[in-house]
Amino acid sequence: MKKPDTLPLNKKETLYLSKVNKALWKDKLVKYYLLGNGSLSIVIVVLIFLFLFKEAIPLIQFPGVQELLNADWTPVSFQKESFGLLPLITGSLLVTVLATIIAIPFGIIGAVYISEVANSREREFLKPFIEILAGIPSVVLGFFGLVVVAPLIKNIFGLNSGLTALTGAVLLVFMAIPTIISISEDALKSVPAAYKEASLALGASKLKTIWKVVVPAALSGIVASIMLGMGRVIGETMAVMMVTGNAAMVTLNPFTSVRTMTATIAAEMGEVTYQSPHYSALFWVGIVLLTATFILNMISYKVLKRYGIYENK
Repeated sequence: MKKPDTLPLNKKETLYLSKVNKALWKDKLVKYYLLGNGSLSIVIVVLIFLFLFKEAIPLIQFPGVQELLNADWTPVSFQKESFGLLPLITGSLLVTVLATIIAIPFGIIGAVYISEVANSREREFLKPFIEILAGIPSVVLGFFGLVVVAPLIKNIFGLNSGLTALTGAVLLVFMAIPTIISISEDALKSVPAAYKEASLALGASKLKTIWKVVVPAALSGIVASIMLGMGRVIGETMAVMMVTGNAAMVTLNPFTSVRTMTATIAAEMGEVTYQSPHYSALFWVGIVLLTATFILNMISYKVLKRYGIYENK
């Protein structure tokens, strides 16, 4: 009689194999679930780009894509309509760069103070205050800018109007600083205590240890906080629309009125004629804004990779 190749499994072995199979199926389900969620974000971004291009394509046929290269944004005119994006791009760049330049020193110094200098009582007071500042609605900050900041800038610099690019940048600083402080503080706290102890043991002062050892060690997190703060600034709409004057002109003067891309979309999309050249031009503004955000994220990824965040990924 021929012996069987495999011996029959007993109940314990059968139960064990069934548990292993269930565990493998669970692992596969979790894997495909996470893969689907990760892929979904890519699909959504691609669909957004496709939707924007679908609505923007008619402008290529009439009046032509070269119209977007003009230095004049006059979408409603009895003589000749113009859809040049240059004033909107320069306005957004001016406000964003000004806000970033102002926010970086205040944000980093604030994070250093909270993390390395402040005592526990001061820290308990400042951290909730910063979180509250991050939660203030942009329209409330816009009203604050109209009533307080704009007249102040007008009087200090002797301007005819306080509705300028600088006013918008100052308001955006209030929105960017909480992000920069919170993430930078976490980065500073993650620096190993051995670094500080070694520096102090070599005779360095506490201040020198902070700026020469701790801050460079936390540089990757600080850079990430600045990039995220810029992302918050470049996408802001309501506060900027209320205090920048909304004058579509090509200028790099911070004391003049400007119009940003986000403010243009918010102010004009609700009243534009459907499928008109003006309608398509607003979608081109959205494409430029989305592309700028995408490029900013890619730059931040490269910078973070340069400082070691993604070196093992």
